This record gives sequence, structure tokens and C-alpha cells, in this order.
Amino acid sequence: MPRRRLRRGDLACTVAVAVAVAVAAVAVAAVGAVGGGDGGADFDYRKLSGIIIPGFASTQLRAWSVLDCPYSPFDFNPLDSVWLDTAKLLSAVNCWLKCMLLDPYNQTDHPECKSRPDSGLSAITELDPGYITGPLSSVWKEWVKWLTFETALKLRGGPSLVFAHSMGNNVFRYFLEWLKLEIAPKHYIRWLDEHIHAYFAVGAPLLGSTEAVKAALSGATFGLPVSEGTARLMFNAFGSSLWLMPFSEYCKADNIYWKHFFEGKGGCHHRQQCDEMEYKSEYSGWPTNLVSIEVPTVRDTEAYPSIMDTTENITSSMECGKPTLLSFSAREVSDGTLFKTIKDWDPQSIGLIHQLEKYYQGDPVLNPLTPWERPPIKNVFCIYGLDSKTEVGYYFAPSNSVTGKPNNSSGDGTVSYNSLSWCKNWLGPKVNITRALQAEHDGSDLQTKMNVDHHVGQGILPNMTRTPHVKYITYFEDAESIPGWRTAVWELDKANHRNIVRMPVLMRELWLEMWHDMHPDAKSKFVTKVGLNQGQKKGPVRNR
Repeated sequence: MPRRRLRRGDLACTVAVAVAVAVAAVAVAAVGAVGGGDGGADFDYRKLSGIIIPGFASTQLRAWSVLDCPYSPFDFNPLDSVWLDTAKLLSAVNCWLKCMLLDPYNQTDHPECKSRPDSGLSAITELDPGYITGPLSSVWKEWVKWLTFETALKLRGGPSLVFAHSMGNNVFRYFLEWLKLEIAPKHYIRWLDEHIHAYFAVGAPLLGSTEAVKAALSGATFGLPVSEGTARLMFNAFGSSLWLMPFSEYCKADNIYWKHFFEGKGGCHHRQQCDEMEYKSEYSGWPTNLVSIEVPTVRDTEAYPSIMDTTENITSSMECGKPTLLSFSAREVSDGTLFKTIKDWDPQSIGLIHQLEKYYQGDPVLNPLTPWERPPIKNVFCIYGLDSKTEVGYYFAPSNSVTGKPNNSSGDGTVSYNSLSWCKNWLGPKVNITRALQAEHDGSDLQTKMNVDHHVGQGILPNMTRTPHVKYITYFEDAESIPGWRTAVWELDKANHRNIVRMPVLMRELWLEMWHDMHPDAKSKFVTKVGLNQGQKKGPVRNR
């Protein structure tokens, strides 16, 4: 595995191996070795373990060195909290930044301070509650290693449930691609079947998030008591930040699997291959151009190396002293065109170009700024919120004219709907759709559509009624799929990106699905959506 993935700045995350989180442990003890639905071969659900892979920038960081902070009552000593100690942030921000920032070019610590992720479950549960993701913060300590799953298997004797939130899904995807290159092809699927029972992708930015563009260009504080300029400096210092950048759904990278066979495992540059839809459609499949910028006219035309052939009017505009409007699609953000174009005005873009070329386009395993395919795991559940106000593009200019195509739904407040719902492409050719209340219900208000035709790339909409001010959960579940595989997509109305992991409705649905899986009398592929699960003699009820 490449060394860069082990550095704090690249991942800024912690993985908690919660082997005690075997779902329904008490209830399963009475059930024994059973199998339910079409989830795969029988096994003892008492042996299930849970692996939590949380999101970006929410783990505790602790100082590993001594730093004297002049003119402040606070200093940093080994094991002092750094991220997030709000008292030190407010009283000694310059000193605090020395312990937080990394060199954007080589991802090394500041010469005067070194900090590292904390260990244990407290690292993801005690991050200054109220900031970033709250008391159940999702962030991580080390790269998800093969050893993590092997350890869980040995400790519990069975496969794991993988629960990933936000950028944690990107990390899990990278792990799967790395694993594919590390073991023989014929053993890859078998390893996944033995080690991973189900994958729950919560709030996954499957096509990236436009909020990362704002954070890189102007700064996003996420509610922290810092200026946007300071927030921007931090965001651009971490090599993992670009992992959240939006990208086109029509552009794929080279097949690195075959390149490893023919060119070896050395570093290689991932060339993007875009199909004709990238050039026929507007905005790379997004609702609008992600970035529009009015740039000054004091620079020469070398400031526009990537667009000279297509914008012949730029020179004449510059001669007249007028600002020039440049617009960038998702492809032009992810391939670096945006940052190369504005680097003469924005020195921080030079560091972003370096990170993009070295850590993404030059990664030996995967360019993560490319569309996902469904992971070859038996049970996949994609879960996200919708219908919250979500930014999908930015216009950096005195005016505020924006054009684009609206989505059918809005996102979760951080990731736009088209990115979250990309996993609908993983569903089979026939889909069952059910809409139910999030609140307590007995199943009398269910809306269902069975065996709806699904064509990859064309989207699938529920076309169901809504009562004003009522929150629903909409389930899209395979009616037909590859034998042994299940795929489901859950859409939760008004579920905020950072708080979805704490929502009781999500915990309830996860519990119900796992109870269904382990129940000896379960006949259907998925749990039924009435108050008491039909096909079960007894079990949890939705209205309790």
C-alpha cells in the first residue's frame, strides 16, 4: 500500500474496529446459526463484527511534541488535544495552526509541532461535541488495513458489517481496489464473501461534493470560530481534501488492474477516458457549471493555457480592460484545469495542482476522482438524506447570474443529489419502490410500486405523493439482481449530511434489516415495511 495513505494529512481519519458492535448480539444468541432472505450462505450471526469508517476531519488529534505559545496561557505538551481544543483555538490560533497544518507539497508536519490521531473509540466519540459532526463524530486513526478485517474475523469468527459515512466510503473504495491488486483474482471475491457480510454506505459523495470547491477556493468554516481564510489554509494543506472534489460521471480512469500486469506496480499517471456523453451533455452530468469566475485582465494569455483554443474572444476582452468570465465543469475541476487556469492569481492553487497530480492522478492504485461501480459485496445499502438546501455551483464575481438545470431533488446540505444518488445505478433491472413515514407508523400509509423497470444511467423516480411537512423514507430495492447479491437505496427526507449517523430512524432501519437477515423464518430479500415484519414470528416493531 502506498505510504502516503498512512499520513495524517492524506486521510485525516481514524478507523474504529468495533468488534463488540455485533448487531443484535443478544437476540441472535437465541437464534443460532441461521440464514435469511437471499443474502448468501448460512452462518452464525453471533460472529458478526462491525467496522466503522467515519468521515472527514472529525477525529481527535493529539500533540506529539512540546510547543511554547508566547503571549498565551496555553502551551502544547505531548498528548494534549489539538483537534479539537476550542479553548486553544480561540486564545492561541497561530500556535494552534502550527500543530494542525501540513506542508501542502510533501505532507510533513510544521517544524515546531507534530500531532497524530488519537486511538480507541474515544477518538471518534469525544470530539468537542457540537462541532463538525457532533458527539458521534466520524473520523479515523489509520488506513483501513487488510489486517483490520482479518483481526475482526479471528476475534469474532465471522464476517464484518462495514458502516462508512461520507468520505469514509471513499477510503473503503480505495481499500477494495488495493486489495484487488494484492491477492490473486480468483481469491478476491472469496475473500470479500468471507470477510464482509454487508456494506452500509451513508451519505457517500459518489461523484464528489461541490462544497469541497468552496472550501478550496474561498474557505468553509463548518461552524468553527475561525476566519474563512484560515479555514481555507487548513483545507488546502491536507492532501485528503481533494478526495471530496466533484468529477464527471462520464469520465473513467485507465484500467489499473491490467496496467499492473503489463507495466508493473510502479507509479503511473491515470489518463481519463471520457465517453461522448461528456461532450454532448451540459455540465458533465451536474446541474450547472461548478465554478464560474470573473478574472482580472492584468495578466497575459498564458493564464489560460487550457482554454485558448476554444475562447478566441478572451484576448479582445482583455484589450478592452473588461473582466473575463471563465466557467468550469466537473471534469475541468477534477483534472486540474480550474487550478491551472487561476494559479497566476491564486498561489494556493499551485499546491493543489501538485497534490492532484502526485496523490490522485499518479496514485498507483486508483484515481478516486472517477465514478464508482457497485462493489462486489453480497449486501449493499446506500443511504442518504435529501431535500435540504444544497449548493451545486459557485459564481465568483460581483454579479450573481447563475444558469443550469435543476435536479428533481436537492441534496443533504453538503453533497448534491446527483452525487448521492449515483448508487441507484447499482440497482438491478427491476426495482421495488416503497415510501413510508419516518415517524411511528403501522404500515397503513405505505405507498408501493413493484417491479419498476430500471435502466442504468436513466435514473429512477418514485412518482409518489407527499403530505406537506411530513418526512418520509423511500426505499429502492432490487426485485431482480445477480444471484446472491442485494442492493438497496434509502432516501431520508431532510436528513442532514453531518447528523444522519445520529438519527434514530436510521438506527431503527439498520436494526430491522439485520434482524430480518438473521431470522430463521425470513422469506423475502428485504425486511417488509409494515409495523411488524411479516414472515417473522416475532421481532422489532417500527412504531415502538
